[in-house]
Amino acid sequence: MASTPSFEDLPLEAVIHAAHYDHHHRSVGSGGPRAAVFGASDGLVSNAALILGVAAADPSASVVRLAGIAGLIAGAVSMAAGEYISMRAQQELFERELAIERRAQQANPALETLELVKIYESRGITSELAHELADAVMSDPKVALEVHAREELGIDPDDLGSPWVAGGWSFVAFAVGALLPLLPWFVGSGGAALAGSIVAGLLGAATLGALVGYFSGRSLPFAAGRQVLITALAAAITYGIGSVVGVSV
Repeated sequence: MASTPSFEDLPLEAVIHAAHYDHHHRSVGSGGPRAAVFGASDGLVSNAALILGVAAADPSASVVRLAGIAGLIAGAVSMAAGEYISMRAQQELFERELAIERRAQQANPALETLELVKIYESRGITSELAHELADAVMSDPKVALEVHAREELGIDPDDLGSPWVAGGWSFVAFAVGALLPLLPWFVGSGGAALAGSIVAGLLGAATLGALVGYFSGRSLPFAAGRQVLITALAAAITYGIGSVVGVSV
């Protein structure tokens, strides 16, 4: 039976590729898909709770629609602004760390080479091959920066994320999620619209929960059930509060 080749049996270019290439993980650095899924989830939960709370206090369709639209717009803008600021701050931090690393490589390349050697040796690569591999990496400044960023900082220089993309995804996704429990109030009123909001909210929660499970690697049924439970709990609390307020008023 053929034995598994060691690092020493591979061409140097293949060793460099194998040492730094990771194909087992989804890319989430851009913030787009992640922001979309979690933005829609936030929109659904918050607006479903708001709509049911208002409906319990005043079941007038016009009042519920106004509250739902206001919640959608305010939440979407807030979500987009928060995501933009968060991603921008993260991007600026990464850019600063990359600039520091770039200056360190220019000022003391020998020390940076030694750091790579120690990293490779800690992975089981022989000292001789580790030195050869580190020298090959450091011979190209662009490759050296990328490798050091990945190995030392956990940063992918080519995937720092886009604040505008993340903010845009968050705005649209929150609005879509918030719209689901609101739609029944555009075509109906009273108990029928209320029931429609509950059904739309729970179906949307299950779908979004499954997507959250997909992106996080969790069990889809578990993630869907958890999202449904959270949405139902939030809606039940606000509905109860709305009922009390409506009666007292």
